[in-house]
Amino acid sequence: MLTYLALGDSYTIGEGVPEADRWPVRLAALLRDEGIDLWPPRIIAQTGWTTDELSTAMDAAEPLDEWDFISLLIGVNNQYRGRPIDDYREQFSALLERLVGYAHSFPHGVIVLSIPDWGVTPFARDSGRDLAQIAAELDAYNRAAREICASLGVAFVDITGISREGGGEPDMLVSDGLHPSAAMYARWAQAALPVAREMLRWQDS
Repeated sequence: MLTYLALGDSYTIGEGVPEADRWPVRLAALLRDEGIDLWPPRIIAQTGWTTDELSTAMDAAEPLDEWDFISLLIGVNNQYRGRPIDDYREQFSALLERLVGYAHSFPHGVIVLSIPDWGVTPFARDSGRDLAQIAAELDAYNRAAREICASLGVAFVDITGISREGGGEPDMLVSDGLHPSAAMYARWAQAALPVAREMLRWQDS
């Protein structure tokens, strides 16, 4: 069976939802439904992690060896804490190069999801922060991530638009008014599915 490593922060660990509703777990289930022989993901993620904190956690988890499929969604906490985008760019690039190495040194074994826009949520509205600024900063982070992915030949799936379309509605959020619900994670998994399917079919043949 093919192996799957999922890396990230609260969005990958699925803060506030059951394990089965995390988007990487849903994605793996969708792929198995299509006949791709894929294990459930090993998840290394924690609410609040930034790019450098994820990298440190990966150091602690070594040896991670090699994986057939790797997903990455990271960066919202860099933006939330007001860190410079140049720091994100440097750390994200180093992470991605590391993941390509874990994927048998094959860039097409890695998929990146864009950072969703938490500025559409009730939590953001109640925070007093500038919602337009949140959106602009996240767009800049995502442009940087997309450019780095393109330079390395890594697939990039844009879910930011999905997060902005109804992402502030009650049924798209858990009780904290910030983190996505199972319904939103299902949309992300569906968005990633066609890309992941093409990445994995040749390996599973």
